[in-house]
Amino acid sequence: MRLVFAGTPAAAVPTLRRLATSHEIAAVVTRPDAPLGRKRVLTPSPVAQAAVELGLPVIKAARLDDAATAEISALQVDLGVIVAYGGLVREPLLSAPRSGWINLHFSLLPAWRGAAPVQRALIAGDRVLGASVFQLVPELDAGDVFALREIEVPATATAGEALEVLAQDGAELTAEVVAAIADGTATARPQEGEPSFAAKLTLPDGLLDWHEPVETVFARFRGVTPEPGAHTTVDGQPFKVLEAVPAADAEPLAPGRFRGTKSALHIGTGSTPLAVTRVQPAGKGAMNAVDWWRGQRGGDELQAGS
Repeated sequence: MRLVFAGTPAAAVPTLRRLATSHEIAAVVTRPDAPLGRKRVLTPSPVAQAAVELGLPVIKAARLDDAATAEISALQVDLGVIVAYGGLVREPLLSAPRSGWINLHFSLLPAWRGAAPVQRALIAGDRVLGASVFQLVPELDAGDVFALREIEVPATATAGEALEVLAQDGAELTAEVVAAIADGTATARPQEGEPSFAAKLTLPDGLLDWHEPVETVFARFRGVTPEPGAHTTVDGQPFKVLEAVPAADAEPLAPGRFRGTKSALHIGTGSTPLAVTRVQPAGKGAMNAVDWWRGQRGGDELQAGS
């Protein structure tokens, strides 16, 4: 098939690469270059970089306005495929491809429609993740579903790690749907069940509440890592938690209290402690949590969330 592909982050790259092996990609649509790092260097999106490597034409658009719609419509493609582009496809662009657009979404629809499905699912404590390929319609993530697949990820995986797994499996799922559309055997069914919604994460979503049970604290840590990042305060200063797991069989600590061990720094929660192995104090780089702890004078008096 002759396709147009729209996507931006690294999670969209496996699908682009997979489709490029079997179909003609007329163009790749992605968000404009963004400033990254401390020096704020303008950097192409992961999808833009992959498209260049594949020798594919790239259309950079912050939104799919009239100009982008005209450029994409002129390609006269059979199908549009979108994976985490970061913008809405509206009419008349929605109907421009002969078979419309399909969307790879990283949830088991209708669960977690919206911008941050994996992150919100992990924060909510969902034990099963998955991917859906559906027909794009004007309503948010509400189209008929061609394929659903539950995908196993490690029980301790962060959102970033889970997305890597989902991106690979989702690429194969999307390729199967595109092949079925191409040969006329694809069927889509309406979504069943009550939808839930996954709003985009903001910095406050990463704040850890040490009075909650460790399962709840760890679920939030997983969901907000690596972005926007799990954080607390120590002596009123921001303190990032970069790596952590529940401390199995550890002695309880008061919520927010620290206790150093040979291999980890324990922080008390509303139940058992969280074992933190990597942190980033205010004004410093990432470091081993135990090394940070050893450098604190009067560390026994420190309190997370203070």
